[in-house]
Amino acid sequence: MIYERPELKSRYENFINGEYVAPVEGRYFENPSPIDGKTFCEIPRSGAADVERALDAAHAAAKTWTKTSVAERSKMLLDIAQITEDNLEYLARVETVDNGKPIRETLAADLPLVVDHFRYFAAAIRAQEGGISEHDANTVSINLPEPLGVVAQIIPWNFPLLMAAWKLAPALAAGNCVILKPAEQTPVGIMAWVELVKDRIPPGVLNIIHGFGPEAGKPLAQSERIAKVAFTGETTTGRLIMQYASENIIPVTLELGGKSPNLFFSSVMDHDDAFFDKCLEGAAMFALNQGEVCTCPSRVLVQDAIAGKFIDRFVDRVSKIKVGNPLDSETMVGAQASNDQYEKIQNYLKIGAQEGAEVLIGGGVYEGDAPEGGYYIQPTVFRGTNRMRVFQEEIFGPVTSLTTFADEADAVEIANDTLYGLGAGVWTRDAHELYRVPRAIQAGRVWVNCYHLYPAHAAFGGYKKSGIGRENHKMMLDHYQQTKNLLISYDKNALGFF
Repeated sequence: MIYERPELKSRYENFINGEYVAPVEGRYFENPSPIDGKTFCEIPRSGAADVERALDAAHAAAKTWTKTSVAERSKMLLDIAQITEDNLEYLARVETVDNGKPIRETLAADLPLVVDHFRYFAAAIRAQEGGISEHDANTVSINLPEPLGVVAQIIPWNFPLLMAAWKLAPALAAGNCVILKPAEQTPVGIMAWVELVKDRIPPGVLNIIHGFGPEAGKPLAQSERIAKVAFTGETTTGRLIMQYASENIIPVTLELGGKSPNLFFSSVMDHDDAFFDKCLEGAAMFALNQGEVCTCPSRVLVQDAIAGKFIDRFVDRVSKIKVGNPLDSETMVGAQASNDQYEKIQNYLKIGAQEGAEVLIGGGVYEGDAPEGGYYIQPTVFRGTNRMRVFQEEIFGPVTSLTTFADEADAVEIANDTLYGLGAGVWTRDAHELYRVPRAIQAGRVWVNCYHLYPAHAAFGGYKKSGIGRENHKMMLDHYQQTKNLLISYDKNALGFF
């Protein structure tokens, strides 16, 4: 089935104080669809003046929004979730046109997860409690969570609406006002979404400004008028965000890059059964979302004892991946999100060949049945050693690099030999390995006998250069709150010091 392109505006504006507002300097940039490389709308090229306008709106709204009841905030999130669910197919089509990912993913994963995250935090905020303790007969301590106030959120282009939900849901639930900057590569999905839900959000509580990082993201992250920055993106930009935040001594959460290992122990081939089929799918998960996932399993580690047979079956599985028109429900791998990313991946394909990595399958652009002008790459598997650049550097495309290991200790050593520590996968039938190995791997999320599951109640975040802080889970409320302590004395008598 080929889904129709949604009807979209030829020009979008910023969303500030509940209204659509043109950029102060009147500048716009063209936004092409990765499907065919053709421009389909214009987007505001905002600057510091637009950031200030959004900050004015957010601070005005914070005077009342930060004092609203948790019941009111929860109800708003539930309404947002329902409106999103009621328009799920439309939003999925918008996301596919704007990002290039297959419609089957936006329908089955991205948008359902958006709905679920808003519902999750609507429930989490209702269940949150402070704490009280009696220090002695006349002294009581009360800990109360309070919203930070006005927070900045900068989201990436690989899961535009889902990454927005990951940040917006806990921030709004906790009682904050938000200024959100979408990635300039994928600005339209959030605008189609806010058009549907804006009547449920008080003016100024959510503000969206578009533009490029140095022109809009930098003045937002550097502003003395924000109480926190949340950023998802590449590690080099994360370092800059952290520097900006340090100037004003405000907290940051950073979800950054990854080079996730996916380990397959020999026991997975003890039987050629449903579980082994699941393992093969798990190995092929590097191609999910065109490999544009921070936790992409871009290093496949296979135990020597099964390497030959496993690789044959794995390559055969990859050969069945259907690349093509993202609006086709049969397509498994769509277009890369931008021409810049498309060219970056091609450069890494050349680097892999120059380093002497063996190309087991793929290795180039896809020139089959796909719309002309789009950004399509063949799912690619290299074989080499863990010291190669294609094993160590984040490619962010449908590319994985395979090597082998001798035993458990060797597997863990190779898995941890990376700057990153965001995700990992462990596949085994051995009950001892399925606990020991994940505990030894230095990563914030280790999938065991599964991969690429992102439930709202599971904490997500990185070790090492993959970031600080966590996304998802009720602990996210703590990232958007600060603790007020009331220390109350009921004693009428003076302490006696003065």
